[in-house]
Amino acid sequence: MVSRAKDSHTTNRVVRIGDDDWNDLGERAGARNRAQIIRDLVAWYLRRPGAKLPERPPIPPKA
Repeated sequence: MVSRAKDSHTTNRVVRIGDDDWNDLGERAGARNRAQIIRDLVAWYLRRPGAKLPERPPIPPKA
């Protein structure tokens, strides 16, 4: 069974992403922007009309 938060939201999906990648994505995109970036990548991959790759952040400085 798939859960739904509200009628205005899309269905939740389970996607496995490693902790390091998830945390790095949150740092570079902002924790609340991760889902939008994933949706943009999927739309681009599926060649949806008007879909574009999301802009990548600058390369972080080396420690």
